[in-house]
Amino acid sequence: MTLTAEHVEPDTRERILVVAERLFRQIGYQKTTVADIAKELRMSPANVYRFFESKKAIHEGVARGLMGEVEGAAQAIVNREGPAAARLREMLTTINRMNTERYVGDNKLHEMVEIAMQESWEVCAAHMQLITENVAGVIAQGVASGEFKTGDALTSALCVCTAMMRFFHPQMIAQCADKPGPTIEQQIDFVLAGLGSRNRAG
Repeated sequence: MTLTAEHVEPDTRERILVVAERLFRQIGYQKTTVADIAKELRMSPANVYRFFESKKAIHEGVARGLMGEVEGAAQAIVNREGPAAARLREMLTTINRMNTERYVGDNKLHEMVEIAMQESWEVCAAHMQLITENVAGVIAQGVASGEFKTGDALTSALCVCTAMMRFFHPQMIAQCADKPGPTIEQQIDFVLAGLGSRNRAG
């Protein structure tokens, strides 16, 4: 069977992103060149530029992929049945766990996040908006079921995400790891109390 250009191009784009992420992890974003990525793929740099106009565009693609995994996990929790308070707790702990696994302790990926915030803020802003919308989705469900006693779900979600920033933001997770402060369970208890829930960590 002969593959059409439509089949080949998405596959090549994905291969470029996979190799780029691996090199960013191994040698760092700053030290990785498009020529390095092309060499790993046994193609010319010009061919890589057919799919991504710049190294920054590759970086944004890798960042979107990593952030998209977190967004997907959050969306799955929104779609699941069950008490809203328990699902919100699961969502907040999942976001913390996934961001910790991806960025904390991995200096190379940590560098990539810092650069994304400096050079590709729109990618980070879109991610934060989606996470906020996911949180708002569970809050709205909790209001509908009578578990939460709060006003506008989106405003409440913005407040929740602000309260959880120490546990969400990769740089703050790393910086606050050995500093005094509440545990994530204590912080979520506080958030849920603010939403009018009686759900507490066991």
